[in-house]
Amino acid sequence: MKVKNPAHAQGLMPVRTSIEEEKAHRKMMLAASFRIFGKFGFSEGVAGHITVRDPEFLDTFWVNPFGVSFNQIKVSDLIRVDHHGKIVEGKHKLLNQAAFAIHSRLHHAHPEVIAAAHAHSIYGKTWSAMDKLLDPLTQDACAFYDDHAIYDDYTGVVMETAEGDRIAAALGNNKAAILKNHGLLTVGNSVEEAVWWFISMERCCQSQILAESMIIDTDPISHEVAIKTRDLEVGFPVAGWFSFQPLLQDVMSVGLSFME
Repeated sequence: MKVKNPAHAQGLMPVRTSIEEEKAHRKMMLAASFRIFGKFGFSEGVAGHITVRDPEFLDTFWVNPFGVSFNQIKVSDLIRVDHHGKIVEGKHKLLNQAAFAIHSRLHHAHPEVIAAAHAHSIYGKTWSAMDKLLDPLTQDACAFYDDHAIYDDYTGVVMETAEGDRIAAALGNNKAAILKNHGLLTVGNSVEEAVWWFISMERCCQSQILAESMIIDTDPISHEVAIKTRDLEVGFPVAGWFSFQPLLQDVMSVGLSFME
């Protein structure tokens, strides 16, 4: 992840003082994020997954069990998986093999990545068929300017870790990747950040699709302004974390069942 927090963002995120506290927080945010994905309509059958690295056992990650509705997931539903595909903690026995193939290799190749999100959202998968990067057409899109990549080697449903390795390589040190003919993948220093980048990128895809359908020529923001907007205003890690907070407030306001 190439964009760092600017000085004015320091101290905004709470600091947890124990591994147990950090683990509980990551799992709670992961469960809440599935509810948020469900709210946004990002579920498509059994497709889609969000993962977060375990803060104690760093070679394992937490993920949603295969075949459980995003709208129903609770903390107690989450499963912890090692990099060999073995479920080492959790009551569910089914693991989405595509989630393992992508996320295990992503977490392995990028130790700085704490969380990653992927779903078959309608505008993300539509944009992915175009085989091109997003333009900095809006302030929000500047968050991804020169900070996302394309993985253009679609070979079918991702079932092999070798393809996960290629996706991780294509991602590089960017916050997001467009998986050609597939959808979007975003990463972050926290669940909150990774999930916000996904939601924002989905909307940026929607925005550019609409803009290109209405006019002949778009007018992108200049390189200099796009970089400044990304690095100092909308695209740094704390900005992603902070933008997630209102979404969390919304799911908490309708009940805390995801914390069970």
